Amino acid sequence: MAATPLRVQVGGGTSGGNGGPTKGVASHPQPLRPPGLGVSSDSYPFRSISFPSRFPDDFSQRYSDDCKPGLLTIARASMTSLSSVEKIEIDVTLSPRVNSVKPSKTVAITDQATALVQAGVPVIRLAAGEPDFDTPAEIAEAGVKAIREGFTRYTPNAGTLELRTAICHKLKEENGVSYTPDQVLVSNGAKQSIIQAVLAVCSPGDEVIIPAPYWVSYPEMARLADATPVILPTLISENFLLDPKLLESTLTEKSRLLILCSPSNPTGSVYPRKLLEEIAEIVAKHPRLLVLSDEIYEHIIYAPATHTSFSSLPGMWERTLTVNGFSKAFAMTGWRLGYLAGPKHFVAACGKIQSQTTSGASSISQKAAVAALGLGYAGGEAVSMMVKAFKERRDYLVQGFRELEGVKISEPQGAFYLFLDFSSYYGLEAEGFGIIDGSESLCRYLLDKAQVALVPGEAFGDDGCIRISYAESLDTLKEAMERIRNAIVSLKPAAVTV
Repeated sequence: MAATPLRVQVGGGTSGGNGGPTKGVASHPQPLRPPGLGVSSDSYPFRSISFPSRFPDDFSQRYSDDCKPGLLTIARASMTSLSSVEKIEIDVTLSPRVNSVKPSKTVAITDQATALVQAGVPVIRLAAGEPDFDTPAEIAEAGVKAIREGFTRYTPNAGTLELRTAICHKLKEENGVSYTPDQVLVSNGAKQSIIQAVLAVCSPGDEVIIPAPYWVSYPEMARLADATPVILPTLISENFLLDPKLLESTLTEKSRLLILCSPSNPTGSVYPRKLLEEIAEIVAKHPRLLVLSDEIYEHIIYAPATHTSFSSLPGMWERTLTVNGFSKAFAMTGWRLGYLAGPKHFVAACGKIQSQTTSGASSISQKAAVAALGLGYAGGEAVSMMVKAFKERRDYLVQGFRELEGVKISEPQGAFYLFLDFSSYYGLEAEGFGIIDGSESLCRYLLDKAQVALVPGEAFGDDGCIRISYAESLDTLKEAMERIRNAIVSLKPAAVTV
């Protein structure tokens, strides 16, 4: 069956003429109003205050000896007045925009697994996308030095000139694209860079084109911008790579932004240059269409795969917003530092958003990032050692899961994730657990039975799969593999009820 795009509409909060919700449109609770006050709400600026319906029965007796007659009369009058006031209800409705956003499942599962570990349960956590390595010593020392030398004040909103110049040098030397410092915006992580880009270029009703499987936050970021995420499915048999023909048939005058992630989270797929060139030819036909290229995993890549920056393709520099950062390749997740590079017009718009929300990134982290970019081409020896370890772990898991009957695999060419198709096990039953009916129930079963935390593929737009992060030691992965295997082989066909 041919894959078809899925448009996810964002509902409003209007009502029909009879006061009920309009058909096909999500309704939201109306603000609660305090009954029977007989005055405008402007007279009550502190609407969160609630009053008791009555005072203690011995109020007059307790205070009569101490109060003058006039004061006691006032107190009694106040008591009578307040006793007739109902408790004021607080309006707890939320913005329809926020109500349309789903919480991150990767964060939720990671938090749940952490809580279990803290409670003494020996859970193996393979849910988070976080390297298990320490930040390289040279980078950490640069951060410590910044503190010792008093480099602890605000920096310019866009980032220090030193760091933005270093980023421009990196993009020129490693990616073959030229930028000036005023075309670079440093932010508190690549996630902030992405949401600011989406907010800056998308208008209500615009469409954001997202190949699935996708990073969990892309569709939610589109919704926060009042845009419509349009999901384009891909196939595991095609290594989860976007079909240019499907893209071309999907684009409309509403299409504003195409999001590409290579190497991919969650699949580890890497877009070859030839395929990116085909996509670029299609993009060039649509004047409104921009491309957000998420390249945060660019250095975690396994030969013979190579990384191509989308902005380096002919005619794409003017259309591309390139996002990168330091969290993954340099094991700097807690330093919270990412950046956006693109045409000055778009970057300045993102900077405007940042100036009114978080302002500039940490001065200490920026000094550390300069040191990271000084380690050498593609992060030098420090990064290459981490990539070598990731590849060894990938190879072990790929071999192990290929021996597990019914599991379909697309061997990842980058990042540190396996996105495995376990759908052949759906419909089976686990004793004491019940039927496995999708990726979420499978992950709950593996957390319960095997004590291994994974992320359901449903969160990434493909319910047939689950994501495994191999950003853990090889010994830990061997133990996890054994636990998963034992839990899977214990599944049985569901009992037939007559």
